[in-house]
Amino acid sequence: MTRPFICCAGYLLRFTVLMGLSLQALIAMPLMSAEAIMEKMDTQQRLVSHGTFSLSQISTCPFSSNNKKIVCTKSPRVKLMESVSKQYGEHKKDSKSMSILLKPASEKGIGMLSYSYDDAKKDSESWLYLSALGKVKRIASGASEDQEPTAIFGSEFSTEDMESGKTHEYTYKILQQGLYGKRQVWVIESIPIASRLPKTHYSKLLFWVDKERFIPLKIQTYDKRGALYKRLSFKDIVNLKDFWIAKDVTVLNLKTQRLSNMKTQNIALNVKVLDEFLTQRTLTDFAFREKHLTQLREQVQK
Repeated sequence: MTRPFICCAGYLLRFTVLMGLSLQALIAMPLMSAEAIMEKMDTQQRLVSHGTFSLSQISTCPFSSNNKKIVCTKSPRVKLMESVSKQYGEHKKDSKSMSILLKPASEKGIGMLSYSYDDAKKDSESWLYLSALGKVKRIASGASEDQEPTAIFGSEFSTEDMESGKTHEYTYKILQQGLYGKRQVWVIESIPIASRLPKTHYSKLLFWVDKERFIPLKIQTYDKRGALYKRLSFKDIVNLKDFWIAKDVTVLNLKTQRLSNMKTQNIALNVKVLDEFLTQRTLTDFAFREKHLTQLREQVQK
């Protein structure tokens, strides 16, 4: 009756040794810091945005929660836009982007130009062209409590939500890790440093970062008083030219009780974007704008 015990004891001994070796191997593996994770995610986002042309639909509506499901309480306002972006600077941390509405017909031609800078001393800049008035309006930057975020065409997405290259203006900490849905994630807390606070509407952000794909699956933002402000969710994640891209993004604004959903219908990476296109001239000069957009569309079709 002792043989099975000896056998099992030997098995347990070998198992214990293997477990010890496995633990030693795990301990020896380099662990990524919160800063390294966020920098890698940001780098991917910047590379995706360098020479990108996309067609997207934005839907916005007031919402309520019904049986734990988020539903629109009114018919969504739907807009179709073309967007172009390009990164600048030695590390591609400066960005310029142009978005132009195609639909609805009443808003066709409205355009938005945005510049974001790596230099913490320089404020982000945005200009809005109102086609009905034929005027370009510069949108003031800043994040005081009485100042509204710069919204993208009246949606709940703000220009700040789309920024990249600002990782050095935050401190990071891994709060936990585990499963989110069916994906392994890190949950990372992001706190703006003192010099960043006057430029952001958020006192804290939480990121659920996919461990394999280094893309956020969920983001929560908190206002200057620490109250939950926005929830962003990222779905329909696809691999395009070795980059992971979320083609379906939803933001819930818990202050306004409105949501916006952005669905990317078409996207092309590494397109040739001329610097002259990402200027105010594109906002006001229709012929100039269409000439460049036609060239970009042709690149997408090749």
